[in-house]
Amino acid sequence: MQKFKEASMKFIFLLCALISIAAVILICIFLFANGLPAIKKIGLWEFLGGMKWSPTKGFFGIFPMIIGSIYVTAGAIIIGVPIGVFCAVFMAKFCPKRIYRILKPAVDLLAGIPSIVYGFFGLMVIVPIIQNIFGGSGKGVLTASAVLGIMILPTIINVSETAIRAVPENYYEGALALGATHERSVYKATLPAAKSGITAGVILGIGRAIGEAMAVKIIAGNQAVIPKSLLSGVRTLTSNIVLEMGYATDLHREALIATAVVLFVFILIINLMFSLLKRKEK
Repeated sequence: MQKFKEASMKFIFLLCALISIAAVILICIFLFANGLPAIKKIGLWEFLGGMKWSPTKGFFGIFPMIIGSIYVTAGAIIIGVPIGVFCAVFMAKFCPKRIYRILKPAVDLLAGIPSIVYGFFGLMVIVPIIQNIFGGSGKGVLTASAVLGIMILPTIINVSETAIRAVPENYYEGALALGATHERSVYKATLPAAKSGITAGVILGIGRAIGEAMAVKIIAGNQAVIPKSLLSGVRTLTSNIVLEMGYATDLHREALIATAVVLFVFILIINLMFSLLKRKEK
């Protein structure tokens, strides 16, 4: 009976793994089968390097949206990663238990808030603040980066905290035995040992930032031009798909699917770069 249970669970785990792999393969087939013909019709350079997006006039250049996605994601990383990592360190090594009982559920609650709510928060709170300080519409790269920076916090905090707590305690105790302070032991012994897990959290955070659509659609300004400053309106690859897929037909629809292909490849390149970086560190 015990062997039957073990064999059954092994089969279930294998089946779940195969379903996950099959789902990824089917998504790839759908994207590339529908997107690559559009890129061929438009022209690779005209599609990736084109400066104008106007489907009704036959212009399908997504370069401004590629730059917009990079700017917004980079801003979210600059805002969210330091805050998320330091918060994880505080929760794992410095936070009193009474505060932790409040802080941990609050972080988990952030992860459960729908992206549309983040978008409304940015529209009603952050946009007026930007307007009062800098003038203008308040919708642009800075606003979108700030909201995305908040959105990626729970992912980075939870994964990083788990990685820090997984480090054997003798690393920390050994540093204390050598005369290091509590803070120095954490930052010089524990954190380097948790670097791999923290990096994984950052990658997941970047994946959410670059793939976010609804919140960015509300607060980014949706201007398909290369932003000239942090206050300029911007349109990302994801928001472009969301804005136009509902009424797109023929080549326009295929071009939007091709935009999803570019986004998919973009995320794949980021993951490969981090993987290569981790290998070099080892």
